[in-house]
Amino acid sequence: MTPRPAPSPALIDRIMVVMEAAFDPAYGEAWNRRQVADALTLSSTHALVVDANGAPIPDEGDFSEGPAPAGFVLTRYVLDEEELLLIAVIPGARRRGVGAALLEHLFAAARLRGVTRIFLEMRRGNPAIQLYHKFGFEPIGERRNYYRMANGERVDAITFGRSI
Repeated sequence: MTPRPAPSPALIDRIMVVMEAAFDPAYGEAWNRRQVADALTLSSTHALVVDANGAPIPDEGDFSEGPAPAGFVLTRYVLDEEELLLIAVIPGARRRGVGAALLEHLFAAARLRGVTRIFLEMRRGNPAIQLYHKFGFEPIGERRNYYRMANGERVDAITFGRSI
């Protein structure tokens, strides 16, 4: 994987606003700023931030100007496969089409990259499963006791795939 220039601080700021609001600390799923920045230095990793209407927000520009970030998707691809690493929507924008818009944007961008299949992994019990099923993701694997929650409890991981 080829390194690229450091990602825009504004992009990382927007992602982190959503990250901090969207992920429940009990599950330990949120990434820190360094993890996001490091991932985005790889040419195979992509991020998209959208507003509450599902419209993309430019990566550059003053963070304090323009629409507030409501969701993001972070992915990486190799050859014709893409992995959805993280998708998040702030609580106030959930069930309003923001997650659906993120997936639609992801599918369109992935097709342009020549991707034919998208994968994701989630913890069992994650309510996002409804969105994934709606968009045609099917379970293809399971990892028993894969995730460790903040309280030490172990939770299974389910892997999903979808052709595009």
